[in-house]
Amino acid sequence: MRYRRMPIEIESPEAIGYGRIRYNLAESSVTDAVLGDLDLSLKDVVLEYGDHMGRPGLRQQLAGDYDGVTAEDVLMTIGAAAALFIVNTSLLKAGDRTVVLHPNYATNVETPRALGANVITLPLRFEDGFRLGLDALERALTPETRLLSLTYPHNPTGVMISRAELERIVALVEANGAYLLFDETYRDMAFGEKLPLAASLSPRAISISSLSKTYGVPGIRMGWLVCRDPALMETFLAAKEQIFISGSVVDEAIAEQYLAQKDVHLARIRAQIAANFALVKTWMDEQTAFEWVEPQGGVVCFPRLKPDAPVDTGRFYEVLNEDYGTYVGPGHWFEMDRRHFRLGYGWIAPDKLARGLETLAEAAEKALR
Repeated sequence: MRYRRMPIEIESPEAIGYGRIRYNLAESSVTDAVLGDLDLSLKDVVLEYGDHMGRPGLRQQLAGDYDGVTAEDVLMTIGAAAALFIVNTSLLKAGDRTVVLHPNYATNVETPRALGANVITLPLRFEDGFRLGLDALERALTPETRLLSLTYPHNPTGVMISRAELERIVALVEANGAYLLFDETYRDMAFGEKLPLAASLSPRAISISSLSKTYGVPGIRMGWLVCRDPALMETFLAAKEQIFISGSVVDEAIAEQYLAQKDVHLARIRAQIAANFALVKTWMDEQTAFEWVEPQGGVVCFPRLKPDAPVDTGRFYEVLNEDYGTYVGPGHWFEMDRRHFRLGYGWIAPDKLARGLETLAEAAEKALR
């Protein structure tokens, strides 16, 4: 393994220090929950080694949300990041061919690279509305392809694919004898009809999710993977056991109790997302320095400074960070031009979001060449 620290981690809000940020538009989740507000009962939790697959009741809860999935198809992990790591290290070795959607959450790209895999990127372009070209995907998939890695709703753009497109993707994966790693952390945040769980469509599809992004509880580090191939699940369980044996029984108890009230939490969260998204959409319609592909889900979008805008990009971020205390996720977090940036609108309070958006335009004005 060849590890390197990623810019998205080095420059993350938690690394910088939340106290140094006035307008945090870099977050890719909803507002963090407060433990005391959740009305949890943890007094009877035995601080033992937990079930290696994960708390049975928790896995049953998750399986109940999906068609054709049982608790035995669900493996709890330490956040979605651990699930991504487990799948990539279980399926790939040095020299193996993997096709990865790009731009993407950095871990989806960096873990295969650390393994020495041959990483083929599927570039999404602003000019194409960040749409996935299925013909290009078909050309990229070959019998030598071991793994296809996709994320929808997409991070960082917020774009979606249709159910028909997902079904064609699954068929292409099966035809080439590959596996599909489908990072669907934002699945419950789709603005329209959400996609079926990818793992429910084929034993060769592996779904990844967590409580961090949609539900605002990243502090308990609770993620999971879903796969209907028993032999593959045995491999994933072996990987989990060799890395961290089992998860935190406290975290899993919190997750189980939280998800028991999932519908209540999700209604509140979706209302918050809709209100904040409306602020962003209104602002985008009124300002002149930036352009975007309007997102269809999640809590992030990927606008850019207009190509013809005479803005010094380095100066823009300097003014934004130092003069205003506003932070976004600059394009280099995703190996993209720094005129792009990820803007997160689900975490921040509406009044601060409104002002933070204003500072983007003001910083662009101050950074004119």
